[in-house]
Amino acid sequence: MADLSSRPLAEVQRRVAEVHHQRDLQQQLRFYNGWAKDYDQDVAVLQYQAPSLAAAFLASIFQGSPENALVLDVACGTGLVAQELQAKGFRHFHGLDGSQEMLEHARHKGLYEDLKLCLLGQETLPAPEDSYDTTVIVGALSEGQVPSGVIPQLLLVTKPGGYVCLTTRSNSSNLQYNMELQQLLNDLEQQGLWEKVWVGKGQHEEYGCLCIESLQIPESS
Repeated sequence: MADLSSRPLAEVQRRVAEVHHQRDLQQQLRFYNGWAKDYDQDVAVLQYQAPSLAAAFLASIFQGSPENALVLDVACGTGLVAQELQAKGFRHFHGLDGSQEMLEHARHKGLYEDLKLCLLGQETLPAPEDSYDTTVIVGALSEGQVPSGVIPQLLLVTKPGGYVCLTTRSNSSNLQYNMELQQLLNDLEQQGLWEKVWVGKGQHEEYGCLCIESLQIPESS
């Protein structure tokens, strides 16, 4: 594979903008399958911080032994989040993604004990209820990507007392999506299905404000 780490920033920005304008699911999948081999190099050019920030926030509030925790990485892509979490002491990962080629690149990193193909928002998560100590979805909750309606499924597969960590963008192109996401999160909190334990923010020139939220599932009574 060619070294594309020096790909011009403007070219990478055009590629990212292209995926956010895709609306047809099959077109999106073809795009991500084609992008998989260059993905890590491209996001490095962008100085993409979501995986590292999310891992740092989660590690700071996680109670218990991270090396024994089972993590579900939803929309795992090529495995950038698992790489960051491994550096924080987490060791056990399952991953889900809609792109077969992204999953293959994640598999080659050797971090995941299990990887499954799943069309997020179209299919039920292929995971039993109350299975994971923490569930993460990083870089996928935005317009044209994973619908916010997947959130209740994340809560279902997370153990009581476990954590759900998610990121979203608050730049102008994602305002409507972000409003709907926050309304859903508020509704679920009012129903007693989770408690907000952490909200953090990071700033990125390309994506605007990155919002990171960690939610805890209440312990069983």
